[in-house]
Amino acid sequence: MAAKKRSVIGGVDTHRDTHHAAVIDSTGGLLADAEFSATTAGYADLLAWMRSFGRVTAVGVEGTGSYGAGLARYLTSKKIAVMEVDRPDRRARRAKGKSDPLDAIAAARATLAGTAMGTPKTRTGPVEAIRTLRVARRGAVKARTAALNQMRGLVTAAPESLRADLNKLSAAVLVSRCAALTYDPTRLDEPEHATAAALNGLARRVTALTEEITTLDRQVTPIVAKAAPRTTALFGVGPDVAAQLLTTAGDNPDRLHSEAALAHLCGAAPIPASSGRVRRHRLHRGGDRGANHALHTIALCRMRYDQRTRAYIHRRITEGLSKQEILRCLKRYIVRDVYTALVADFTALTT
Repeated sequence: MAAKKRSVIGGVDTHRDTHHAAVIDSTGGLLADAEFSATTAGYADLLAWMRSFGRVTAVGVEGTGSYGAGLARYLTSKKIAVMEVDRPDRRARRAKGKSDPLDAIAAARATLAGTAMGTPKTRTGPVEAIRTLRVARRGAVKARTAALNQMRGLVTAAPESLRADLNKLSAAVLVSRCAALTYDPTRLDEPEHATAAALNGLARRVTALTEEITTLDRQVTPIVAKAAPRTTALFGVGPDVAAQLLTTAGDNPDRLHSEAALAHLCGAAPIPASSGRVRRHRLHRGGDRGANHALHTIALCRMRYDQRTRAYIHRRITEGLSKQEILRCLKRYIVRDVYTALVADFTALTT
């Protein structure tokens, strides 16, 4: 009976095939640890095992965006408070060592201490659909860029007969001309024909990847427009930028308690760096770099085309700020607009 009244906290170190769990009491004392399979049945066994020690008030889970995503969804569906836990820092691991039980215990104690305050993304709505499509798009864009770089590298060292015709061309023209190259398959032991074959194959790869990217854009755009009409209506926010901002916020924007929290998540919040009589802030180099790049894109668009932004830049320049400092200020102001729009969009989705 005492165990049923006792409040306990769980911690889980997640892996691909198994999860290691630990349970502690309200004072941080270890009650037990055990390993479970990373399956739906394993999730049920893990929760039942934790509940056998008392009332589970919260569970800290490592890797809620990867190996722990399924467990986090399961626990949330069972009305268990789930906290996202970062990996223990290197200093702690050097001092105490590293093992699955130690990581699970550390996750539980971080949750108890309040240092693990992050709410994991639910990954059950349209934003998760957008994220998965963008993963494929990002991979295709990287592969296309790599192929184009390989083409330019081959052209630079190509035999003169090819290099003279293909040097200093735009990407589109280069791909078009390389796709039309002919070569003799029986003479591939000659550099000219081998280079032509390689360039022809790379051009076809680039063309196929461009078509894939276009298809993915066509699939993502209506989802973004439906999920976030207010966000996409902001000045300088296109479908790709809006998709990145949605992905950063997740399907449950209540995890972002304020615009300051969103700014911190996007790496656009100044960090205190004061000491003694010196009072200053420094640039925040953390956060979601994809979201920071999205803010950067919006800021550049507004700096060029938005009259209010141009007036603001002129005023701050007269005050002695550099363009880089002004850009950082703009990002923080943009977060305010984005936060208001995102909250309105998600409120409309849930009502």
